Amino acid sequence: MIIDKIIKNIKDELFPSKERLMAKKWQEDGGDYAFRFNYDLTKDSIVLDLGGYEGQWASDIFSRYRCHLYVFEPVQSFAEHIRKRFIDNEKIKVFECGLGGVSRSEEISIDADGSSLFRDSGSTEQIEIMDIMHWLEENPMTHVELMKINIEGGEYELLDRLIETNLVNMVNNIQVQFHNIDNNSTSHMIKIREALAHTHAPTYQYEFVWENWELKKDLR
Repeated sequence: MIIDKIIKNIKDELFPSKERLMAKKWQEDGGDYAFRFNYDLTKDSIVLDLGGYEGQWASDIFSRYRCHLYVFEPVQSFAEHIRKRFIDNEKIKVFECGLGGVSRSEEISIDADGSSLFRDSGSTEQIEIMDIMHWLEENPMTHVELMKINIEGGEYELLDRLIETNLVNMVNNIQVQFHNIDNNSTSHMIKIREALAHTHAPTYQYEFVWENWELKKDLR
């Protein structure tokens, strides 16, 4: 087992995958700080953080702009940690659920920031997913400046729902990490990109790492 792992690591080093090369380029370009926090936000901006985990991205974006943040984290222990982290911050609200295309209960595999509905890590937990359209009906807002999406495979159904309902038009910037969860991931990602191109334009794009889509100026 250990030898197999060593051999795999050597192969990965000698023949890196396209995804690994893209991740390396992201790091070389300083992507986390050059791109992921560089937005025209103000203290009045509304930001949705889908996939809060420990709340670090929310903390970093808030420290820069003092904006209104809605953090979505379906795993109970992670959500509770974020609540405690921002307990005295009235501008950061935490929702113990995920957002998707259909409201339902699901079983998620727990694996730190890789917790996912689409992987099997052994430890599981029952979580709630809420249809994003229904959530917006219950929490009405006319405009979202930035929506960050890092939900380990759930981005496909979520973006499909945003596009299908035209809710995508109310989001100025969509920062998303696509995940290669199955053989259809690449084609599904391309289909979503083609649909997004009608309303948004990419400002940076590192395949299966991070990319951002900005609402076209004539639609604002």
